[in-house]
Amino acid sequence: MGVVILLVMAAGVGLMLTRRLPTAFALVLLAVVIAFLAGAPLTGKNSVLDTVLQEGAPTLAATMIAIILGSWLGKLLDETGIAGTLVRKIVEFGGDRPTVVALGVLAVSALVGTVTGSAPAAMLAGIIGIPAMIAVGVPKVTAAGTVLMGIAVGIPFELPVWQFFSTALELPIPTVRGFMVKLFPFALVAALAFVLVETRRRGTEHAWSLKSVDAKPRSRREDLGDAPWYALLAPAVPLVLALGFELAIIPSLLAGVLYALVTTTPPGEMNKRLLRTLYGGFEVAAPPIVLFIAIGILLAAVKLPGAVDALEPLVKAVSPRNPVLFVLVFTLLVPLCLYRGPLNVFGLGAGIAGVLIATGIYPAAAVLGMATSYNQVFGVADPTSTQTVWSAQYAGVTPQQVMVRTLPYVWAVALGGLCVTAATRL
Repeated sequence: MGVVILLVMAAGVGLMLTRRLPTAFALVLLAVVIAFLAGAPLTGKNSVLDTVLQEGAPTLAATMIAIILGSWLGKLLDETGIAGTLVRKIVEFGGDRPTVVALGVLAVSALVGTVTGSAPAAMLAGIIGIPAMIAVGVPKVTAAGTVLMGIAVGIPFELPVWQFFSTALELPIPTVRGFMVKLFPFALVAALAFVLVETRRRGTEHAWSLKSVDAKPRSRREDLGDAPWYALLAPAVPLVLALGFELAIIPSLLAGVLYALVTTTPPGEMNKRLLRTLYGGFEVAAPPIVLFIAIGILLAAVKLPGAVDALEPLVKAVSPRNPVLFVLVFTLLVPLCLYRGPLNVFGLGAGIAGVLIATGIYPAAAVLGMATSYNQVFGVADPTSTQTVWSAQYAGVTPQQVMVRTLPYVWAVALGGLCVTAATRL
């Protein structure tokens, strides 16, 4: 039966790759089929309806709330001009020096990446940053890749991601936070290397320029939407509270929302802005929330006793236990997290992670290291991820071009994360 379940998983990957079904729908269908194959009854204990669908759907509820709050803060950063001001200040400081401008946009992308992920993060940093980089001669592919590599630097400190891995892998937040801090230097070094190497190796390409603002602005705040300097600290507020003061994730994000609001909005407009940006945040958060509901259902299915018993001997037979082999094998398998592949943690990879933990093959902390390392690759180089698609198209190139250019750098990040995992958790 284990072989049949693996074949069903492979079919699910095929449905996602060929886009016959949206990822969330494919995961739910996969979960129901796995549950029936595992001998689960229709209702009752360890059943399809009660355990997999009813209990599985809200499994990642805390992550969904964190996603909503992160999206809300992202909308505030956009509407209040905080994100745009950060990018403009960097561009003004960099002048006509391509590398300096690219490094500045990289820094802003990293900061925004700690607040929200996916396409919203790319837009906040890239709407101004990408044309500004191209205007000073940064090649288009490098400009798109810089925003993505910057977001990847922020991913280890993205609070909703902490909550996701904590809930999905049943690990305490301090454990997740501890590994993310270890992963951060690899992401930072890879991003800096990308900018420094690619801007020099490719030379300058003056393809198109950033549209100038009104030649006679009435005021910088009014025409450019500049936020006050103290408001620019808003993206860092949740991170400082969660990392420095070890405050819980949801209160940390709420504090960031309130700080951004209070430092940019007159008292009489606060209510309207709060509601407007909250509703806008729900629109941004809707796709990942649907995906997290599906992932929760899939996790419930692969943890059923029948599924664990069927898959345990097969998974044990192919899973390396030696630390060196662990690093070698899972580094070679990095491409399987691309194109919504079987190791994509926001797809079937979540189910595989659940199997590895439920069968006791690896400790949950080791699975965390593997999953977060792969997430660094997926978040930058996957041509099907929304941030990669948006950044590439906005820069005027294809997602595949961005993948080819960025993959060696994020592959190295995954290698670093896997090495740390093998050294500390196996």
